[in-house]
Amino acid sequence: MIENIEKFIAEFARSLHKETFVKMTLGNYRGNDAHLQKLLVRLVETRKGKRLFFLYRYDTRDTAKNFDFTKGLKIIRQVLGNDFFSGHLFTTENDFQLDVGKKGKSRLNAAKPTFKATPTLEHNREKQIQVSPNSFYLKALGITTDGGEIRAKQQDKWKQINKFVEILGSLFDKSALADKKQLRIVDMGSGKGYLTFATYDYFKNTRGIDVKVIGVDTKDQLVGLGNDIAEASEFNDLQFVHGYIGDYDLQDVDILIALHACNTATDDAIFQGIKAEADLIVAAPCCHQEIRPQIKSPEMFRGILRHGVMLEREAETLTDGIRSLLLEKSGYLTKLFEFVSTEHTPKNNMIVGTRHKKKVDTDVLTSQIQAIKEFYGIKEQRLENLLT
Repeated sequence: MIENIEKFIAEFARSLHKETFVKMTLGNYRGNDAHLQKLLVRLVETRKGKRLFFLYRYDTRDTAKNFDFTKGLKIIRQVLGNDFFSGHLFTTENDFQLDVGKKGKSRLNAAKPTFKATPTLEHNREKQIQVSPNSFYLKALGITTDGGEIRAKQQDKWKQINKFVEILGSLFDKSALADKKQLRIVDMGSGKGYLTFATYDYFKNTRGIDVKVIGVDTKDQLVGLGNDIAEASEFNDLQFVHGYIGDYDLQDVDILIALHACNTATDDAIFQGIKAEADLIVAAPCCHQEIRPQIKSPEMFRGILRHGVMLEREAETLTDGIRSLLLEKSGYLTKLFEFVSTEHTPKNNMIVGTRHKKKVDTDVLTSQIQAIKEFYGIKEQRLENLLT
C-alpha cells in the first residue's frame, strides 16, 4: 500500500518539476470530519511564483488555501492513506488513478492523458476582454474548467457576469467618478462572490484603478471561501466580511452594489447607499414580497389583478417604481432596465441611481409617491420609511 502511495506522490512531484501537472483530486474520505468530501488541487500563478491551490470540498461549503510545492507535497503525503483513500492525478503525459483498500491493498493504474496541454495560469489582460475565462477565481468558483472553458451549466452565470461588468463600466464612465484613480466599492449581499470578484478584477486589472472592494454577506462559510480565493488570487484589496445589510456600518463608498438582495433587503441596501452619499447605487431586486399583500385592487383593475401572476408583476413594478422615485427624491438620476435576458435569469431588473447636485422638487415627487400608494391602498414601503 505504501509503495503505491509513494509512487503516486512521486508522479505528482515529477509533474510539478516537469511542468506537466494539470490537476489532482483526492476522494474516498474516511477521516474525522463528517462533512469533508474531496480535496481538489490546481496550480495558480502568484507574485511569489506558482503555488498549489487546495480546494477542500465539504457537503455545504468549500474552503480554499494555497501552498508552495514543498508544503503542498507534505500535506498530500500526510492525508493519502490516512484520510483520503483514492487519488486521480492528471498530467499531460499520463493519468494516474490510485485506490487504497481497507485491508492494506492498493492499486495504481496509469492511462493515456485526458489533457494534452496544461491550463493557462495567467489572466488574459487584453483590453477588449473585460472578464477573461482564464481568470483563476472563475475556475475556483466552478464557472470555468481548468482549460478556461465555460461549463455547460454555468453559461447563464457567465453571461450575467460579463453583462454586469459591461454595464458597471459604462455607468462609471458616465458618472462623476470617471476620472478617479481610487475607488471604494461595497457589494451588499455578495453571496458566493461571482460579481464581486469580477468587479474587482475589472477595475483593478483591466482599468488599472486603485480599487478596494468589500463583499458583505450573512453566511460565514461564503465569507471564508471568498477570502480564501481572494488570497490565492492575490486580490489584496478585495475582502469579504460577515454582516447584515441593514446593520452594516457603511462609510466612504463610491459605488454600492446590491444584487438579488431578497425583499426589503434591497431597500436597506439602497438606503445605505443614499445615507453614505455613494456616487453610484446599482441594485438588482429580488422577491418583491412587501407590497403585494397590501395591494387593494382598484375597481378598474380588479378583473386583471385577481390573477396571481398579474398581481405579482404589478407588485414588482410598483415596488421598483417607488424605489426609483425615492432615489430621485434623494438626489439621484435613475434608470430602471432589464440588464440580462429572462432566458438567463428571472431576476433581471436593475435599478441604477447616479448622484447629482441639481435642485430636486421633492414636493412633486412626494405627491407622486403618495398618489400611487393611495390608488393601490399601499400603507408601508420600507425605503420610504427608512428615509423619513
